[in-house]
Parts: sequence; C-alpha cells; structure tokens
Amino acid sequence: MSVLVFAENADGKFKKSIFEVVSYAKAIAAQNNTSLIAISIGDVAEDDLAGLGKFGADKILNVSADKLKTFVNQAYASVIAEAAKREGANIVILSNSFSGRGLAPRIGVKLGAGVADGAVSLPDQTSGKFIVKKTAFSGKAFAAVELTSENKVIALTPNSYQVVESGANAPVESFVAEAKESDFKIMVKDIVRATDKVSLPDAEIVVSAGRGLKGPENWGMIEELADLLGAATACSKPVSDAGWRPHSEHVGQTGIAVSPNLYIAIGISGAIQHLAGISSSKVIVVINKDPEAPFFKVADYGIAGDAFEVVPKLIEAVKQYKASA
Repeated sequence: MSVLVFAENADGKFKKSIFEVVSYAKAIAAQNNTSLIAISIGDVAEDDLAGLGKFGADKILNVSADKLKTFVNQAYASVIAEAAKREGANIVILSNSFSGRGLAPRIGVKLGAGVADGAVSLPDQTSGKFIVKKTAFSGKAFAAVELTSENKVIALTPNSYQVVESGANAPVESFVAEAKESDFKIMVKDIVRATDKVSLPDAEIVVSAGRGLKGPENWGMIEELADLLGAATACSKPVSDAGWRPHSEHVGQTGIAVSPNLYIAIGISGAIQHLAGISSSKVIVVINKDPEAPFFKVADYGIAGDAFEVVPKLIEAVKQYKASA
C-alpha cells in the first residue's frame, strides 16, 4: 500500500500550503514504511512537478486533459480516487483549502474511506489505531477522530505543518483517467484570483479590520500595514456585508477560516462568529479603543487605543525597523 497526495495548483503554480501537505504526507508514508505518490491536475511546468520530490514525493502523476484544466469538483474527485485505486494507495492526503473541503468527502465516498478534514498534526498510530487530531466546532475546539476504515482521506489545515525538504527531483509520469460525463454537469466557468495579493488561506500573517475603521475610505492604512508585513488583508462580516470590502476577505464562521502565525485584528469587537474563523491563529494581536471588547479575552497581545492613532504609529515603527535591518 502507498500514500497519495493531491498537489493542487493555482494558475499553474504550487503554493506553500502544497509543500506543507506533501511534507505531511511524506511523514505519514514514513510512519507506514511505504512510498509517497503525488498527483497534479492541470497545466504545471514539468520542473515544478518534479520539484515536489524535494518535499518527499517518490513519483508524480501528471493529469493534463483539456476538460480538467479548470477545477471541477466531481471530476477531480473521480480522477484522484481512480489514481488511488491504480496505485494501491489506502491513504489520500490533500490540503484543507476551499477546493480540498469539497474534494475530501467526495473522494471518501468513492473509496469507501473514513474522512478527517481540518487535520492539524500527524496521525497517532502508536497503539495500532489511526487517530487524527482535527479542528471541531468551527475551529473553537479540537477532536481526536479514529479512522477505522481500510481507506482514509485526510485534509490538512494550512499553516499547521512545517515544510520539510527531504529529497530531490522525482520522476513525472503522465496519468490518464476517464471522468464520466455526469461529473461535468456542474462546471466552473471562471475562477478569479487576486494574484497581486497574499492568499488568505495560505497567509502566515493576516491584518484584519472591522467597523471600527468607520468606512471603506480608511482602509488605506490597513493595506499599507499589510504590504509592509507581507500579509493578507481580511475583514469582519459586517464590513463585507456593508460592501466596504469584498466577501473574499470575510473571515469567520460563515467566511474563511484562517490559521496564520500572526493575526492582527483592528477595530473588531470579537463576536463569537468571527473568533470561530481565527481561533487556530498562533498569535493574536488586538487593537481596539474599547478595553472591554470580547476580543481581548483571547488575544495574546492587546492595545486599548484608537486605531487611527495606533496603526499609523505601528506603520512608522515597522518602516523604521525595516530601514535599520
């Protein structure tokens, strides 16, 4: 038996989260004394495909059919499941990205597999069981889930496992799998990405703001701070609902869940729905003029002050630090 990892690409390129998931899959393969096979669907340069070997893949399967160049949930699930069957892979790993959250259950059904999404650490197999630690209740807690089925599907939370370079370029093989016509009943016509910005799910630093900014015209300082820190920008639900910021930046229970190394919340009260989407952040910094704001209860660091006074000073401090570095 082997381990199969799906290497998702964005416009033909692999993001950091994919190197994390390949490193994670390699560690699971090592736990089980078996090989790791990666599968990529779409147009990716052969050098980039082979480069997955540096993170532990022993072989890369490349699927480049014209019909599969655009992401189609059901069709991609069929191809990945078919690859798992042909390669004798009983463990399938993928990133718990927007696409991964839709793929994992579909692959699970096709393989008759147990599914653990939102995994945050390597499975515990010391007792002969297969126990996965994962997020639960919209990220407010962790659960230890035992997968008892022969086949298993795991979706890894971005930023929860370090990238490990453990090998060299790996051989790339063409893989042909016929997806059924029924798999293409629902098609994605277009995927629009903000290519000039850091992707929220992959971001190691997130600068987020809420209604305390008073209006969309004041977002310049948020974007400036984010640019200085190499961070992604985010917002609370009321902000996106008001049209101040795009819904793609909405973080929370009904938006995007993030797990960055640093989350800076500016002018956000900290409603439980928002906390549900950011609770996996490693360090949380809160800036709010209300010292009783709920967000301070979960913050690692807090500044009780007016954002319009604090943020410009923070920007200047970062500029001075970068100039002296």
